[in-house]
Amino acid sequence: MRFHFISSIVVLLAVLFLKVTPTEFGLLALSILVVLCAEMLNTAIEAVVDLVSPEFHPLAKVAKDTAAGAVLIAACGAGIMGYLLLSKYVMPLYGEILAMFGKPSDTATIVSVLIVVIVVIVVKSLTRTGTPLHGGVPSGHAAVAFSVATSLSLNTHDPLISLLAVGLAAMVSHSRLLMRIHSMWEVIIGSCLGCAITLVVLLLFKAFP
Repeated sequence: MRFHFISSIVVLLAVLFLKVTPTEFGLLALSILVVLCAEMLNTAIEAVVDLVSPEFHPLAKVAKDTAAGAVLIAACGAGIMGYLLLSKYVMPLYGEILAMFGKPSDTATIVSVLIVVIVVIVVKSLTRTGTPLHGGVPSGHAAVAFSVATSLSLNTHDPLISLLAVGLAAMVSHSRLLMRIHSMWEVIIGSCLGCAITLVVLLLFKAFP
């Protein structure tokens, strides 16, 4: 619920700057309300199921999974609605930002990913946490995933491809949390490290071809 509220606030603040039409704002607000209502109903169903069946029961699991699925469907619908309404405002601006960095060379792209891997291993050895391929600070999977997403964004200059790449990188990073291999901060540090190193390397190659 906290995540949904934060996302709603971000979207509502964004539409103020984008100056959407009243109709578009109404549709976005309706989508947000549908998601929030679905989340509240999901919480209510979970509470009732826990009250009626405190012990594990297959039907209780079905009820909770179905309620959670309803929230997911509502969130997907809100995401589609948001994309259809806001893409014409956001995508051109995002494309201009990507174009400002220019198109990096293939060598710069490969070198940036290799440097990210080396830096992750060095940092893990210095902090003495985890192994090069498992656990520790920072998350290597998150670092490499966001490094690739950054390179792909700057190579294509396509806003949609960039967003899909970033979304895939976020899913890779989130999997490390679900598997309890990394903490949230380890994933965040890895993600920022991957993006930062990649941007620096690509800009250096551009400045000194």
